[in-house]
Amino acid sequence: MRRNIFLYLFLFAALWIVYQFVYNKSYSDNAEKRIITAETKLATKDSLLKEANTRVNVLKNKLADIEYFTLLGNANAKDYFDSDDLDVADINPKVLDGLYALNTTDGNTLISFSGDSRPFQINRAQLLNHRWIIADFSDGKNWGEILIAYFINEDGSIDYERVENLVYPTVIYN
Repeated sequence: MRRNIFLYLFLFAALWIVYQFVYNKSYSDNAEKRIITAETKLATKDSLLKEANTRVNVLKNKLADIEYFTLLGNANAKDYFDSDDLDVADINPKVLDGLYALNTTDGNTLISFSGDSRPFQINRAQLLNHRWIIADFSDGKNWGEILIAYFINEDGSIDYERVENLVYPTVIYN
């Protein structure tokens, strides 16, 4: 009887070991599949992240190129205003507001052309550096551009002087 008990215990232990082996084998196979899936997803996300970083760098370079001819992107112009203890962030709106204030119902005194339907007025302007402004103007029908020199006086007032302007020829479409 004692011998049968040991035989049954041995068989039970052997079956238990086989069951544990099969269960752990399928568990490890599933774990491997999950790891491979996770690695694939991670590789995809890494490639997307690299692509996004590349695009960000391209956009940063384009922005740097665009800002090169602006007051805020020109280090020499900033140094010029720093030597006079003027803040570049305050100068930009002050100069542009003064320029737009020259727009009247009679036109803008800086523009040497007269409009067909109404007087020319400045629509949009950009400070190039510590001395020049480029602006777009129109009378609603004709368009042009103007290069303006500006000077900030000791008392804080701003003087504007036309350097050159042009009007694009009117194109008639049939």
